Amino acid sequence: MKFYITTPIYYVNDVPHIGHSYTTIAADVLARWKRLNNYDVFFLTGTDEHGAKIAKAAKEKGVLPQDLCSEMSAKFKEAWQLLNISYTDFIRTTKPRHVKSVENIVQTLFDKQLIFKKKYEGFYCIGCERFYTAKDLDENGCCLLHKTKPVLQAEENYFFKLSTFGDELLKRITDPTHKEYIQIQPEGRKNEIIGKLELGLEDISISRTAIDWGIPLPFDKSQTVYVWVDALINYLTGIGFPNEEFKKYWPADVHLMAKDILWFHSVIWPAILVGAELELPKKIYSHGFFTLNGDKMSKSLGNVISPEELVNKYGVDSTRYLIVTLIPFGPDGDISWEGLTLKYNTDLANNLGNLLSRTLKMAEKNFNNTVPPQTEPNLCLVKQLNDILKENFVYNMENIQLHKASENIQSAITFINKQIEQEAPWKLAKIDKDKLASCIYSYLQAIDIIAMYLLCFMPEIAQKIWLSTGASGNIEETAKKYFADFNIPDDGFSVASSKLKNQTILFPRIS
Repeated sequence: MKFYITTPIYYVNDVPHIGHSYTTIAADVLARWKRLNNYDVFFLTGTDEHGAKIAKAAKEKGVLPQDLCSEMSAKFKEAWQLLNISYTDFIRTTKPRHVKSVENIVQTLFDKQLIFKKKYEGFYCIGCERFYTAKDLDENGCCLLHKTKPVLQAEENYFFKLSTFGDELLKRITDPTHKEYIQIQPEGRKNEIIGKLELGLEDISISRTAIDWGIPLPFDKSQTVYVWVDALINYLTGIGFPNEEFKKYWPADVHLMAKDILWFHSVIWPAILVGAELELPKKIYSHGFFTLNGDKMSKSLGNVISPEELVNKYGVDSTRYLIVTLIPFGPDGDISWEGLTLKYNTDLANNLGNLLSRTLKMAEKNFNNTVPPQTEPNLCLVKQLNDILKENFVYNMENIQLHKASENIQSAITFINKQIEQEAPWKLAKIDKDKLASCIYSYLQAIDIIAMYLLCFMPEIAQKIWLSTGASGNIEETAKKYFADFNIPDDGFSVASSKLKNQTILFPRIS
């Protein structure tokens, strides 16, 4: 089984920030989850390096566009390395392999008479790299996203016959029985797309005459390919298009992105693919925007949060967990340093950290820092957790509800902590050592289950927890076997009498 997931490719006119990190970590969590379920995963991310914004930014810095692209692309790679992003490939749109893909698709559409030339006048927003009609602007004639007035431009460009694909796209978006059904999520955004499609589509310009920093049209070198058409084709390039090898992973299983680029991915991209006679992506999922303390994040306000700032305060794995679970995955949400810290202390320091610490301390004090020996392994608690987690967690992961999946884990941790309070093992030390051994053994086995469910969110922390509890084997290989059928070994995961490995405090409280 294959699973192909993508992030958008990020524009290199800015450094990586929490918004980029949100999408990329979410994609990484899903990719790791699918690997644990024995899928052959291809995870693509990268940088978008053509267009007017890049040329403008390079000119302002007094450098060549290619040099700026290389510098900024490297920053994204460094950020993803810092955040332990397990991508399969990192694509750059200035590389020859991508140029070849773009030329192939554009030439195919031209040969099928889906591209034609005409004069056009419209309002062009450099920030969005797109033309708008007057009805798309606010009452002041400004772009709704950038709050600046687009420039009225007149050009003779090549156009894609997008208007001819409206009915075909509506069928694919609204009919789940269609052989090329596209699932757009969340449902509210799908309805927005349907509403716009029902109003009808206009043909779109796919080339520029005034922008040199781009890929020349294969049939007219005097014009360059519109940056958004160029960018969307990266999803084919990354898996080997136009060579036959791309068919191993195509179509994409999930295109993950922020809501501002949903139209391009759910309308323009599928239309291009239909025109080129290629299969359509299976799912397009758009999440919301972050605000910080109620304000939109922007460089001018000085409130943009970088991955480094988060990692410096919370650590790598905690940052990964906090970013994708602090707010519901899908709608817009407000974050704050206070909110991040509260969730860190609540979920990680108090709940998970306390569970691990108290269990290891009891084993150290009463059983010489080993997994208590057993005549009959006590797996009741583990089996209860198994029943609690396997359906809810799996459902939420498959439906890209990462915050709910994390809530399932936290509920399971709370369940174990309550069990400890009820059994009061500290009272058993003097009256029933066998019962104490049985209790601690069951807590260690339960923590092993938690570690496996945490793997996709917090891979390094999960590994440390696994090693600390005396669990046998490699955690990833064990988790793959477990998630295949949710069967628990007769003697659990932590091996009786094996030495425990006390870790330094994994989640020191943060004030």
